[in-house]
Amino acid sequence: MSELVQNNVHLKEQELRLLSLFSGCGGMDLGFTGGFRCLKKSVNQNIHKDWIKSENENLIELKRTCFETVFANDIRPDAKAAWVSYFSKFNSDADKLYHLESIVDLVKEYKNSTFSFPDSISVVTGGFPCQDFSVAGKRLGFNSKTSHSGGKLNVDEPSDESRGKLYMWMRDVISITEPKLFVAENVKGLTNLADVKQIIEHDFSEAGGGYLVVNAKVLNASHYGVPQGRERVIFFGFKKSALTEKAVEELQEENISAEYNPYPQETHSKTDKSLCPIVTCADAFSELPEPEKSDDKSQQIYSKAKYMGKHCQGQTEVKLDDVGPTIRSEHHGNIEYRRLSAEHGGNHKDELAQNLQERRLTIRECARLQTFPDDYQFILPKTENNAAVSSSDAYKIIGNAVPCVLAYNIAMNIQQKWKLWFGDEK
Repeated sequence: MSELVQNNVHLKEQELRLLSLFSGCGGMDLGFTGGFRCLKKSVNQNIHKDWIKSENENLIELKRTCFETVFANDIRPDAKAAWVSYFSKFNSDADKLYHLESIVDLVKEYKNSTFSFPDSISVVTGGFPCQDFSVAGKRLGFNSKTSHSGGKLNVDEPSDESRGKLYMWMRDVISITEPKLFVAENVKGLTNLADVKQIIEHDFSEAGGGYLVVNAKVLNASHYGVPQGRERVIFFGFKKSALTEKAVEELQEENISAEYNPYPQETHSKTDKSLCPIVTCADAFSELPEPEKSDDKSQQIYSKAKYMGKHCQGQTEVKLDDVGPTIRSEHHGNIEYRRLSAEHGGNHKDELAQNLQERRLTIRECARLQTFPDDYQFILPKTENNAAVSSSDAYKIIGNAVPCVLAYNIAMNIQQKWKLWFGDEK
């Protein structure tokens, strides 16, 4: 295997085994795998030129990382179908790696000795469900009335098996597998919901083996080359006994030095001229034909929900010279508009002059705003092993995902600093 060399740190491709929870259709997993295409503008070559394997006029292919996903899970059959369809290119056993079960059931089966998690895990990742913490929802948080499997709870009191407490079951998996590092992700709204962030940090720190959890931070995806103003809180936890003495000292500082910081360096900005300019919707949609002229099923399909007036969510059009809106999973067809008609206040005059019709964002356009490569398929027929993926399913699983390029920034920063944190430990 070839070596990946950064700042005199040597790690081999697929050297670190990754266990992925709440995997969805695979945005975080693809970022931690690498080897995919993205816009050239999404990578700041003044900082990360060594990330690039190949390039052409508009696109680059990112190098593979040192991580190998050996386990994935989710409760959505459509998410699994999309994940397996893509990741089969990396592993012919992709279908067997993805477990279509609730994390609660998997942990229970482990405790009953009817299931085993893979061994020698280096990293656990997981975007535990966000609906109960999102400002777009009812914000029930830990008091969620939805069960771990997506149904309604049959109890009146808060339950550890509710959707709002699934991070505790992620903690159980961390205790079982004892990775050197875990990365957890959720919506920004979690940080201003009472003391939820502090409780989660404390609970994660008590995972078996003892974990140093750094102060969780909100990352804006647009600051990392993603054409979307998506903000997510990221939790990092380090197994204390695996860290070097210097790393323990540095990671406990209120302001962690850049050398040891697990949060990646920002690469793009609207105001900082020393960084690359933000990637815009116009950049993201470059060379995409209109749906009726496309051969890509994901570009052919878009929501036909009628215009409801600007007092409703999802009735605005994207600004081509700015980042896109946060792609939502629960939009009930009211995904934002690619363009509005003049009658409804559309601003893309040149396009309207070409008689281009009012329509909402296509599935492919949403995927591009999430930085999924165009060979990631979201409209899929039913197969012997996997469910079909419909247009409504596709919008949901894309909206639930972590932007691939943001995840790649996180993964490559971890890769660069791994031996600084853990010495020669894998």
